[in-house]
Formats: sequence, structure tokens, C-alpha cells
Amino acid sequence: MRRLMNVRWITAALVILLLAGACVELGRWQLHRLDSRKAHNTVIRTNLAAPATPLAEIVGPQRVVGEAHDWRTATVTGRYDATKQVVLRYRNVNDRPGFEIVTPLLLSDGTAVLVDRGFLPKQGGELAPATIPAVPTGEVTVTGRLRRSERGGHTNGGTPSEGTARLINGPEFATALGLTLYDGYLTVDKQEPAADPAFKGFPGPEIDGGPHFFYAMQWFLFALLAIGGLVYFSRRDVTTEQPPTVAAHNEDVAQTTT
Repeated sequence: MRRLMNVRWITAALVILLLAGACVELGRWQLHRLDSRKAHNTVIRTNLAAPATPLAEIVGPQRVVGEAHDWRTATVTGRYDATKQVVLRYRNVNDRPGFEIVTPLLLSDGTAVLVDRGFLPKQGGELAPATIPAVPTGEVTVTGRLRRSERGGHTNGGTPSEGTARLINGPEFATALGLTLYDGYLTVDKQEPAADPAFKGFPGPEIDGGPHFFYAMQWFLFALLAIGGLVYFSRRDVTTEQPPTVAAHNEDVAQTTT
């Protein structure tokens, strides 16, 4: 056992145990994410089944689209402001790249809500849509799905620049466009007057558990492999260590021959 108790082995064992512990914690984190996703899926199913309701009644005076409102069907009436329209770049729908057109809908109380009017598939290598369907004139009633503001960590993709952005973020759009906006946005399901047929719709939500369970099992397996490797190599080291009597005999023979 003396060989096992040297500093080098102890250091290696501690590192392996720390790595195994980290793998276990990562596995538990993935299971926690799975539980969160299941809970959110329940909210989405409830919201998909709920009847269309005026926007203000759903989100209240805070004007924040939260997790509890995700995918809820809302109705709202106002006038589009095409002068503050934003083209969303680098969007992808059903594995097809393209653009989304977001236009503020001005409401009678002086506030506004961002409306994602639809998806325009990319044609060749164009960097911007060749043509953007005009907004309807006059009053418009939109029925669609509420979505939370998109956030990209430390990137500024939610801040419109020269009429384009990468993310739809209510607070950042509000600052850039000079509007009192809802924190969130609405995707069009139905519009009166009807939306331009050039716009493509959006798929519904993915209601499943995602990859979190399998990721958790992988992390737990890595932890077992780390512990198993430590045990295996420790046992091999012990079994291959020569007994003290044999080592002393070999030393005596070596001295006699010299």
C-alpha cells in the first residue's frame, strides 16, 4: 500500500473524485432543467387551449409577457407604424433561412406592442428582403400568440440598428424606437384586414422533454467511469506491488553477484 499512499497518487485520486463530483452535479442540473421544461410544457398546453383574450387582460398593467403567458392567444387592435419597422435577420423556420418583419402596433392608450407579421424565406444570397409587404392602412385587429422577449446574453442583437436586428426584445426596441412597448411580442395567426400572403406562418411550440434526460445519464455515466477507473488502477497497482520479502531477496542477490 505504500505505493498508493504517495503524493502523486493522492493528487490524482483527488482530481478524479472532484471530476466525478462535478459530473454528478451536471447530471443533477440537467434533471432540474428537465423538471423545469416539463412544468413549462404544462403551461404551454394550458395556454394553447385557452380562448383568445384581449392583450391587456392577459398581461395586466405591467405590460410584461412572462413565462405564464407564453403561447397564449391574444387579440389587440391598433395602427401599424411602418416608419419604425424592423427586419429580423438570421432567422430560421422549418430549417429554411430567411427574415421576419416586426412592426410596432400603436394602441389607443399611447402604448404599442411589437407584432411579428411573418416570415419571408431567403431568396439566394440576399442580405435583406427584396420587397417587404406593406402594412394595412387604418385600424388593424391582430390575433396571435404571445411570446416573451428574446435575450441573447451579452450580445446586442436585440437593439435595432439601421432598421435591422437579430432578436426581438421589447425593452431594447422601446429605447431604440422611442416607444412605450410591451415587454414581449405577438406573432400573427389572423389579421383583419388579412395579412399579405407573401408572409409564411410559424410552427407551434415543441412540447417534449428535450435532450436533458439523456444528457443527465451521460454525466452520471462519466462519473461512474471516473470512479471505476480509479478503483481499477488502484487494485492493479496493489496486485503488481512486490512483497517486501521478495524485494529484499532480489536486493541480496544483486549485491552477491556484484
